Amino acid sequence: MDSLPFDLVVYDFDGVMTDNRVLVLEDGREAVFVSRSDGWAVARMREAGLRQIILSTEENPVVAARGRKLRIPVIHGSTDKRRALLDYLHEHGLDPARTVFVGNDVNDLGAMSVVGFVVAPADSHPDVLARADHVLHARGGAHAVRAFYETFVLKVTPA
Repeated sequence: MDSLPFDLVVYDFDGVMTDNRVLVLEDGREAVFVSRSDGWAVARMREAGLRQIILSTEENPVVAARGRKLRIPVIHGSTDKRRALLDYLHEHGLDPARTVFVGNDVNDLGAMSVVGFVVAPADSHPDVLARADHVLHARGGAHAVRAFYETFVLKVTPA
């Protein structure tokens, strides 16, 4: 079996794991739709030993809840994703060059500037599409994480 060229996958939440829409209930609580297919892919990557985190600007409890469900760490409420990612990498002794960032919007560009490989869902902001090393065939919230898994991980790890 080949080895993966990266040690960490960092996902933005809204626009990657969701379609960037939010349902606001009358009491102010928010809800989003996520793909169970993405959850399946996250589990397969975790089982293969690939470290994954969610890095989000949002402070919404739904982000933390999804991280708990997927059993991956969440850094949320971050106004400076670049700094938050650099701190995480330093704290865990990880090489930025062996890190993948999957993001969709301009607030991800700072974090994208410090990693070795950038992946974007098909419906990402034009500035992100221009920066991406790879554009997925899937849109955010429409199996983008599964598409990442099938494109980059499935080929070198057992299913």
